[in-house]
Amino acid sequence: MQIACRDVPPETLYDVLHDTCYRKKWDSNMIETYDIGRLTVNADVGYYSWRCPSPLKNRDFVTLRSWLPLGNDYMIINYSVKHPKYPPRKDFVRAVSLQTGYLIKAAGSRGSVLYYLTQVDPRGSLPKWVVNKVSQYVAPKAMKKIYKAGLKYPEWKRKHNPGFKPWVYPEQNTLPSISLAELSLQHADSLENIDESSLAEDRVRISDEEA
Repeated sequence: MQIACRDVPPETLYDVLHDTCYRKKWDSNMIETYDIGRLTVNADVGYYSWRCPSPLKNRDFVTLRSWLPLGNDYMIINYSVKHPKYPPRKDFVRAVSLQTGYLIKAAGSRGSVLYYLTQVDPRGSLPKWVVNKVSQYVAPKAMKKIYKAGLKYPEWKRKHNPGFKPWVYPEQNTLPSISLAELSLQHADSLENIDESSLAEDRVRISDEEA
């Protein structure tokens, strides 16, 4: 999946995807997100919870994320891990990111193209119509949200700690260090599987923000 982002340079999209404070402004499906700790100057572990359309159960993730500037282009990838201090919660279904990635490529003098690829196990037997809805509507709309967020980010950032970008300046990173020995790959088959396959489409409420 891809979207052309006119008038949004690649470094701005890169900042948008990293800035957890700003994400609260544009990601209406997010319940909570925060950084847990850092592995290296370009890798960390974080938590993200996602509001699913009612009455589906909300999902959450613990992921290891890494990023790499490639000249004028940028790459961000993540996959799910287990952290002993952040086990599955009773109020969420712990989903699994097998691999999710963003590639931001420069386009023209001040534009960019955002590429997005994800393989996620939601840990549930979901109805086919839910899968279709996500692939046809939710994911493309999320891409448009990121583009619009990129247009507004420079003005927002000027008013909110403009010099603070630990993903660019690693010396600003004050997260506690995490050892790889503390983590393990999150295998989907070790998590609870929720059967939501019987939910009828007319019982599920998907808002304009979600669909």
